[in-house]
Amino acid sequence: MPRVAPRILLIGLNYAPEHTGIAPYTSAMARGLSMRGFSARAITTHPHYPEWRIRRGYGQWRLDQIVDGVSVRRVRHYVPTPPKGVRRLVSEVSYGFRAAATRWGAPDAIVLVSPAMISSAMAAVRAKTVNRSVPLIVWVQDLYARGMDETGQGGRAAQALAAIEGRLLRSADRIVVIHERFGEIIARDFGVDRNRIVVVRNWTHLTPFPAIDVAASRERFGWKPDETVVLHTGNMGVKQGLRNVIDAARAVEHHGDPVRFVLVGDGGEREMLQALGRGVGPLQFVPPLDDADYAAALKSADILLVNELAGVAEMAVPSKLTSYFQAERPVIAATDPSGITAGEVRAADAGLVVPAGDPEALRNAALELRASPDRAATFAANALHYRQTVLDEETAITKFADMLYELTMRGDRTA
Repeated sequence: MPRVAPRILLIGLNYAPEHTGIAPYTSAMARGLSMRGFSARAITTHPHYPEWRIRRGYGQWRLDQIVDGVSVRRVRHYVPTPPKGVRRLVSEVSYGFRAAATRWGAPDAIVLVSPAMISSAMAAVRAKTVNRSVPLIVWVQDLYARGMDETGQGGRAAQALAAIEGRLLRSADRIVVIHERFGEIIARDFGVDRNRIVVVRNWTHLTPFPAIDVAASRERFGWKPDETVVLHTGNMGVKQGLRNVIDAARAVEHHGDPVRFVLVGDGGEREMLQALGRGVGPLQFVPPLDDADYAAALKSADILLVNELAGVAEMAVPSKLTSYFQAERPVIAATDPSGITAGEVRAADAGLVVPAGDPEALRNAALELRASPDRAATFAANALHYRQTVLDEETAITKFADMLYELTMRGDRTA
């Protein structure tokens, strides 16, 4: 270890105690870097996701904390309800202004977490103006412009955001992506030198699962012993396309199948989905769970579902997959068969892939796994093996740390 700890500044919209989405990765990376001898500091918001309201006990204009050895500054920003359209944009811009205006100290490297891409771009302007000699790293969790295109939000706004995203990525000394396909897309679409792109896979943020009394957990969640529970967790937004699941639950009810679809979490589409699914018996909504109950739900379900809007193929790698694989349960991916999510499930040989937006195919896949317990068990074992060998937290943080040492200790800059 060097005598002087490199000072790393992470700027990201989401951070612990948020326990879904990007927050667990940003906070775990900061904690892991601190444990490896870095001086880590984070500038973030007050916890508000996925509920889209600031949690009790937070909300000050500025709050400084030490969290797991990391100096965390929380700044107040606009939290929209509902988080859509212009309101969502204003939310990002408000955080971008706060993050760019607060004191950064004297970092040896700056890590911007995208999304939020707009606030990252605003912070990058400051970095290139005030901290020109400091290496700039953009950690890409989702592809913003491609996401707008794949969710049907094209037009001039999408073109403008693509231009901003391209400028942000080209300004970086290193771009960290969570999947090889992301690297290919960024190099092709934005003209970024492939040598400046580093692949660091995401991992499960859950600790090894304790022994769980599955029967007791199922009873607590209201799940019958003889029904097949298909569980979807996380954000309920446009990208997830969850109307498909509502329709599958209606089909299950119509045919009298012993299957229950459960949606755990929150998000901008939840109220609409609840209204759409009102009165559907084999459909259940569960509010966001803490880590212990989340682990119990995953282990007590029979099948874990990742569901995406038709057309979504390359904008993101669902973070829930890492936890799904850790839970050692078979997966159904209702998604574009040629997309990143489908490729990840196939690479792990962890379950079945069915087309997005096809509720009958989703229903049939659930029934197929119910009828083939040995095949389901093989998928489950494969999922855990893939998590342990490919999606490992120690490997990921060590690779990120090595990159930071290279940039901060050798002054290796290409932008």
